[in-house]
Amino acid sequence: MRDAWTTRVARRRPNPARRVFAGFVALNLAGWALLALPISSTPEGSSSWIDALFTAVSAACVTGLTVVDTAVYWTPFGQAVILALIQLGGLGVMVFTTLVGVLVLRRLTIGARIGAATETHAQAIGEVGGIVRAIVGTSLAVEGVVALAMLPRFLLGYGESFGDAVWLSVFHAVSSYNNAGFALYSDNLVGFVDDPFVCIPLMVSTVVGGLGLPVIMQILKRVSGRTRMLTLHALLVLAGTAVLLPLGALAIGVLEWSNPGTLGTLDPGARVLTSVFHSVQTRTAGFNAVDIGQLRPETLLVMDVLMLIGGGPAGTAGGIKLTTFAVLLFIIVAEVRGDGTVHAFGRRVSRAVHREAITVALLAVGLVVGATLAILVLTDEAFEDVLFEAVSAFATVGLSTGITADLGWPSQLILVALMFLGRVGPATVATAIALRRTTRAYELPKERPLIG
Repeated sequence: MRDAWTTRVARRRPNPARRVFAGFVALNLAGWALLALPISSTPEGSSSWIDALFTAVSAACVTGLTVVDTAVYWTPFGQAVILALIQLGGLGVMVFTTLVGVLVLRRLTIGARIGAATETHAQAIGEVGGIVRAIVGTSLAVEGVVALAMLPRFLLGYGESFGDAVWLSVFHAVSSYNNAGFALYSDNLVGFVDDPFVCIPLMVSTVVGGLGLPVIMQILKRVSGRTRMLTLHALLVLAGTAVLLPLGALAIGVLEWSNPGTLGTLDPGARVLTSVFHSVQTRTAGFNAVDIGQLRPETLLVMDVLMLIGGGPAGTAGGIKLTTFAVLLFIIVAEVRGDGTVHAFGRRVSRAVHREAITVALLAVGLVVGATLAILVLTDEAFEDVLFEAVSAFATVGLSTGITADLGWPSQLILVALMFLGRVGPATVATAIALRRTTRAYELPKERPLIG
């Protein structure tokens, strides 16, 4: 009798992964409904159902892929909706819900705590309130500083009115910190290709947002002397960032240095700035200062890899995440060396983490390959362009070779699904795996198949 009662209670227990999934579904549907309103699009636009849906999902999932010109197609109201979706999508639906509970209701239900803990990777439910306040405070602070840094440039350098300069600064600051890549210019940021006063603040904001709050808090504790040793998570993210950013910039710079369609016509200083800028943007931010469609195929492949890896967990970046990639790398090193356990930075990595990393990576590859194949069947686009678009959608980057707007609605729906699964899927899957720990009452016979 007791076992039956325990089973019924377990079935009724709130599923945190399901809460996160449902929250993002609700946010995307709300954004779709708002962007479908006549007030959201200009008279020249028709705000078709696929345009509104694609843009809403792209904004809420902080991707940045577009099927219409954001600067022209959407009215100020529509752009404000996009900005709100970016901010809510970057913060996280459960984080926003928890914040409302703290500020308005003055209390948090256990369901809200569990959902927010899942989304923020909190170690304990009791930490949720403080973590939510830190996430929101950090987001607003970074976005405010970046907006203030760019405001004089828009005012004095480009002759914008004060109101327009403030709007441009705030919109791009929020878009960059949340790694969204939406811009209020028809050519994205191509017009600022050689402007360090715009590119550098956006790069800094993108990197900080992509690190994730756990890493930022660790850095602050280390600087203030409250801790002497960084966590393995922070070390993996910081080391991965320190390695991939310069390697990406070097690869892009070398491959595109003489390409007249991208870097070839710029002076050397602008070429270096643009190479670094695009290395940062492949970390799932999605701004572009050159025409991505003019990049060489080998450069697109390099960017595919960087986009798929992504940034840090519990941040605004996408991809499989730096920690997943690093764990896989250390697993390979341990296997090649014949070690019985996996070590990283003097710590032993749990076997449960091995399985989670492998599962997330293989699911990501499977989704990207499946989506690429489906779009190739539906369209006549080149393989490298379709692969780039699929990776960009899944990794919530937003960089595009320019084919997205020309794809038919079936292919665009595939990209919509990729964006949603890329934003919600990996974290949800990893959490679901972590929560579904079961112990077998028996063991099956062991056998070793041939590998390789």
